[in-house]
Amino acid sequence: MSILLRRARPTDLDAIMGLERATFVTDAWPVDAMRRELEAAHTYYLVAVDDAHPDVVIGYAGLLAPAGSGQGDIQTIAVDEAHRGKGLGRTLMHALIAEARRRSAAELFLEVRADNPVAQALYESLGFTSIGVRRGYYQPDGVDAIAMRLEVPPAVTMPAGPEGSSR
Repeated sequence: MSILLRRARPTDLDAIMGLERATFVTDAWPVDAMRRELEAAHTYYLVAVDDAHPDVVIGYAGLLAPAGSGQGDIQTIAVDEAHRGKGLGRTLMHALIAEARRRSAAELFLEVRADNPVAQALYESLGFTSIGVRRGYYQPDGVDAIAMRLEVPPAVTMPAGPEGSSR
């Protein structure tokens, strides 16, 4: 199986919402809010699909980063349960960080549920640091959110091989 990332399209809304509701059972975004996110000028949403089944969304992630603001927010990220633990969340996050860099964002922010140590560990491994807690942020569960921040690292390029050769 080959996983492809591509820009989310309005036609992906139903698939995204199916995954949203399965992943965030009690606090899924409303469909109208997600539709606005997909259509907004300052957002960048990706979906992950299996190239053999390009209409089946197995993950998605979104970034809000208005040009010139210097900041971005990871809006949401979800991976289908059957595809977790294989690096897809990390791949989606790397793609969003790269897009934030292209949009000249110097820092990125996100909130993560305090009861989701797997996601917290992923974000920490990417360089995000905790900057505070938002008490009862996730409703209706009343779960705290850990606010995190990343100083967007510069792009790093390396030669393909010795002395720039491709061998």
